Amino acid sequence: MPEPTSWSAALPYLLAALVFGYLAGSIMFGPIVTRLFGLGDLRTIGSGNVGATNVLRTGRKLPAGLTFLGDALKGTAAVVIAAQWGADTALCAALGAFLGHLFPVWLKFRGGKGTATYIGLLLGLYWPAAFFFAALWLLTAFTTRYSSLSALVASFLSPILFAVVGQWQNAGLFACLTVLLFFRHAANIRRLVRGEESRIGRARS
Repeated sequence: MPEPTSWSAALPYLLAALVFGYLAGSIMFGPIVTRLFGLGDLRTIGSGNVGATNVLRTGRKLPAGLTFLGDALKGTAAVVIAAQWGADTALCAALGAFLGHLFPVWLKFRGGKGTATYIGLLLGLYWPAAFFFAALWLLTAFTTRYSSLSALVASFLSPILFAVVGQWQNAGLFACLTVLLFFRHAANIRRLVRGEESRIGRARS
């Protein structure tokens, strides 16, 4: 992106990055992978969610893994490509990719819960944060066996990590993404509060 003399000069690039990120993020790998593996319409399976956790409810680990990988790397790819035009365009692409995953126009704005794409964005913007997230997720999952709680804890602490290392733009972005992730996990949070959330290895998480 050329050095802008004002926000008005930069705005077209930022909007283009936002739209590009949204279109990349709205590619939902869950429905694609399950159909390729002959598992039917993912929206009629389990919770009806289109993310990797629900794919795992089919009993097939490979499709679930491929879904997670695709949903993560689409975020990484959007950030890395947009970063060629500057850090601000990368941040806009990251926001767009997350919104695209959560609210894809192709699925009537009913997308996934965002954990895999969140990790992919961390990987693209600051890879140590992705490992930090993964370590927190694994630690929480090992001690509580709650997949949803693991995602909530790791996403809550990720913006704090960025603040600690002085990356304030990333901290602000991921604080916003964390709020969105919590919003999409609202049903899980209610079940956690009631003690009704299923643990890892059981039918529903």
